[in-house]
Amino acid sequence: MCGRYELHTPVEEVAREFDAMLTDELRDYGAHYNIAPSLRVPVVREGRHGRVLEAMTWGLVPSWSKNAKGNKPVNARAETLFDKPMFRNAILRRRCLLPANGYYEWRQDGARKQPFWVGMTDGSVFGLAGIWEYWRQEGHDPLITCAVIVTDANELLQPIHDRMPVIVRREDYARWLDPTLTDQAAIARMMRPVPANMLCVYPISPRVNNARNDDAQLIEPQHA
Repeated sequence: MCGRYELHTPVEEVAREFDAMLTDELRDYGAHYNIAPSLRVPVVREGRHGRVLEAMTWGLVPSWSKNAKGNKPVNARAETLFDKPMFRNAILRRRCLLPANGYYEWRQDGARKQPFWVGMTDGSVFGLAGIWEYWRQEGHDPLITCAVIVTDANELLQPIHDRMPVIVRREDYARWLDPTLTDQAAIARMMRPVPANMLCVYPISPRVNNARNDDAQLIEPQHA
């Protein structure tokens, strides 16, 4: 699945990479090597006047939810997005990208779990496929929340975990973010696992298991 990831590319560079306007809340956003659920995270979406890079809370709260204290999924399965009430409106009209330099996955090794870093072979920042929601109730502050879409793992990741996040190809960014694209087949074609040769994976320190650890040493290769 995808329960942790990291983004260390400066947000100004991220905004340029995704051709998005940087919102004020993110201007002081620094490198984060252990992004966990419930945190405010940088997200790219299509706005009224063009593409924006803004902060959202990781953990989806549907617009129709009576309160914001219930289930807040951080992942959404690609194969059931169009059917589940929690996701089906968002996948059609509120798709987004979560910029990342890498994400973490854990392999069960006997009694322990070995963490791995996964990123692009060329070291570039990439976009995790996501959906977002706007929640507002009288007497409460409005919330903009998001979830990462996951699919079957490719052959590189299968020995570690059977699922992986959907990584949107750069050439598909515009179509993915386009709220007027509601054709299910066209959307589904962009939610397939990326080819294994695009990705690099290596074991890292179990220090990443503690979300309070947030430093560059987390992504240094270790012996498994």
